[in-house]
Amino acid sequence: MNRLTAWTVHTSTVLVGGTGLVYAWMRYFTTPADEFAVVGHPWQPHLQHLHLWTAPLLVFAVGLIWRDHAWRHYRRRVRDRRRSGLSLLLGCAPMIVSGYLIQTAVGELWRQTWIATHLVASALFLLGYGAHMVKPLRVALTRRQT
Repeated sequence: MNRLTAWTVHTSTVLVGGTGLVYAWMRYFTTPADEFAVVGHPWQPHLQHLHLWTAPLLVFAVGLIWRDHAWRHYRRRVRDRRRSGLSLLLGCAPMIVSGYLIQTAVGELWRQTWIATHLVASALFLLGYGAHMVKPLRVALTRRQT
């Protein structure tokens, strides 16, 4: 995988994951200052928009790494970090699909189902991404120290 692809993946993951985490915190863990407010925090709508605007970049990045990284490593039977990589790719589909379905769900039960699916899948994706990056970060830090 070339440097541009790697930075696209890292940047999109940080943008989408960061805006998603902050938005979730604002939505579920803050209390409105005004009893008649429909949002928990005044910045909540802005974070939601940023999350929705950056999510296609992550979908694009996943497509980029599929052929040039994941599929190539799978075909060559590369064992290093295979488990975390496969869990990332498998967790990506429910995260992406549920993100779109949240926006189109009409019934409240379906909307809550897609929100729960999206929260769980996104948390697993971010944990998997962190696990997948542990070894490269260790190698990079070791190189800098020497």
